[in-house]
Amino acid sequence: MRAKRVLLVVVVLACLASALAVAHFAGAQTAADEEPTRLAVVWTSGDPDVAHKMVFMYVHNAQKRGWFDENLVIVWGPSSRLLAGDKDLQEKVKAMIADGVRFQACQACADLYGVSPALGELGIEVKYMGEPLTKLLQDDGWDVLAF
Repeated sequence: MRAKRVLLVVVVLACLASALAVAHFAGAQTAADEEPTRLAVVWTSGDPDVAHKMVFMYVHNAQKRGWFDENLVIVWGPSSRLLAGDKDLQEKVKAMIADGVRFQACQACADLYGVSPALGELGIEVKYMGEPLTKLLQDDGWDVLAF
C-alpha cells in the first residue's frame, strides 16, 4: 500500500513538472516570436522647453524603463540648430546614447544650419532622412511621434 502511495506521488509530481515545462516553453516561444516594440520620435521643435521637458524626458525614460525595445530620436529642422548650440542638451544626448537611445539627424537640415559636423561629433548619425523616415512611417513595426 505504501509503495502505491509513493508511486502515485511520483507520478503526480512528474505530471506537474511536465505541465510546468510545457507552459514555460510555450511562453518563451511566444515571447521569442513577438516583434520588438520600436519608437521613433521626430524632433523638429527649436523650443528648448519642448526638448528638455518632453522629448528627452520621455525618450530617455522609455529607454531606461524598457517601455520600448528600441528608441530612436530623429533630429530635424530647427532642433538641429538648437542642439548644436545648447550644451545641456548635448550632455543629455550623450547620456541617452550611452543608455542605448539611437540618434539620427537630417543632413539636409543640418547642412542648412551649418551644424552637421557638430551633430556628428555628438555621436549622432547625420544622413539624408526623407527615405528612412518614409520607411519608418510605412513599417507597421514602428510607433512614430513628432514634436
